[in-house]
Amino acid sequence: MIPKIGRGRRVHGLLRYLYGPGRREEHVDPHLVAAWDGAGPLSSLEPPIGPDGKPDLRKLVDLLEQPVRRGVNPPRQPVWHCSIRTHPEDRWLTDEQWARIGAEVMAKVGLAPHGDSRAVRWVAVRHAPDHIHIVATLVRQDRRTAWARNDRWLAQAACRDLEERYGLHRVGPADRTAHTRPTTREVHKAARTGRRERPRDQLRRQVRHAAAVADSQEQFFALLRDTGLLVRTRTSEVHPGQVTGYAVALASHTTAAGQPIWYGGGRLAPDLTLPQLRRRWGQPTGSVPPPPRLVQAELYDDAASAVRAAADLIGQPGTDRAAASAAAYAAADTLTVAARLLEGDQRGPLHRAAEALDRATREPYRRPLPSTGRRGALRSMSRRLRLAGELSDSNATVAMLRLIRNMSMLADSLAELRNAQRRLHQARAARTAARLLRSASTRNSMPHGHIPDVTAAPPSTRPSTMPPTRPNDSRRQPGPGVGHGR
Repeated sequence: MIPKIGRGRRVHGLLRYLYGPGRREEHVDPHLVAAWDGAGPLSSLEPPIGPDGKPDLRKLVDLLEQPVRRGVNPPRQPVWHCSIRTHPEDRWLTDEQWARIGAEVMAKVGLAPHGDSRAVRWVAVRHAPDHIHIVATLVRQDRRTAWARNDRWLAQAACRDLEERYGLHRVGPADRTAHTRPTTREVHKAARTGRRERPRDQLRRQVRHAAAVADSQEQFFALLRDTGLLVRTRTSEVHPGQVTGYAVALASHTTAAGQPIWYGGGRLAPDLTLPQLRRRWGQPTGSVPPPPRLVQAELYDDAASAVRAAADLIGQPGTDRAAASAAAYAAADTLTVAARLLEGDQRGPLHRAAEALDRATREPYRRPLPSTGRRGALRSMSRRLRLAGELSDSNATVAMLRLIRNMSMLADSLAELRNAQRRLHQARAARTAARLLRSASTRNSMPHGHIPDVTAAPPSTRPSTMPPTRPNDSRRQPGPGVGHGR
């Protein structure tokens, strides 16, 4: 279950949308399934249909806004909105089940604790089989403001408990290992300007590659500038000349005034901040000499063997989990470099696998990983692979295929480790990486040393909201005697 929380000012505008047809006529049978303690029967709160054929929301809006008008210190945005959606593979829940879910979430976030008759007023609206919308006003009935602090984390914790209680698809707790997604504004601007890839995603991919092959801060910044990125650094005010952070930008991605749009490392991924990168690099190991062309295949074989050893370490029962995670983290750098060698600057299946494996190897809340000999050897291997250049002959191609297959084995082992650690988001990311790597590791998929994007899924045709249950839909049909009661 996924909760999504927002704030607003007008109850009427939100309810008008929830009771309306939706943006694509997807709202079906909008009705109340739950309300605050003391609200009375839902039938008395349900908006009646007016002469124009639309629901008359005035009474319900007035009841929800009464505490705000009488509040001592009402907030500027008094409307709290939380949508809760089940996984597409979950069964459809009844109105009674959704009512209990809404009440549990409101209690967990502290807006309407069980048994508190003076809590905030709220309603839960259902207009689709797979989700509800909770609408609340953030002033209690005793006139005090309910500030709803940490509401997002608390709502997610409530959903994790409800998933287990109702036997639903388990999303897993948030662990802050995911990178920052492009905003809606960025997505629309990329589509409007005809970009094949959003600037944030492009920058993250290029910065990750530079971080994987760099050995120091100076080399990292030099590699970024060599790829054509704009780079600026932030220096300490206490210790002049000491670099404390950085930001990157694309020369072609600017504001309306023509100024570059900058992204700090932390806005790209949690492990791309400068302090995190310094921990990754550790102590400088000196320059790595470029390998001769004649031993390129041997170099890829060495990398494949190192990755296989890391996979065996991760999958070994009783292994040190911190050391295993450190080895996997360094192996993700190796895959990042291999993806660049084979696919260039295009985001193909290997780049997607590298992104997924990168997510699976991060430590929650930016916890540091130990510096082990295996981790150092894999990082050194990443730098040597970059210097080796593109595949030169069939022997090197076969060796690279072996490296990719061993990477898929490492991803499988990592998925098992993350499952054992109950880190479900990362386990799914590791399985995604393993699937992409297995699809890419066929000889026929590598003409001229490049892998085409044969694993891209076709565009989804599933509507954003599922249609109502049909009588013959056995998969979604509720049990006997259970319907959409009010």
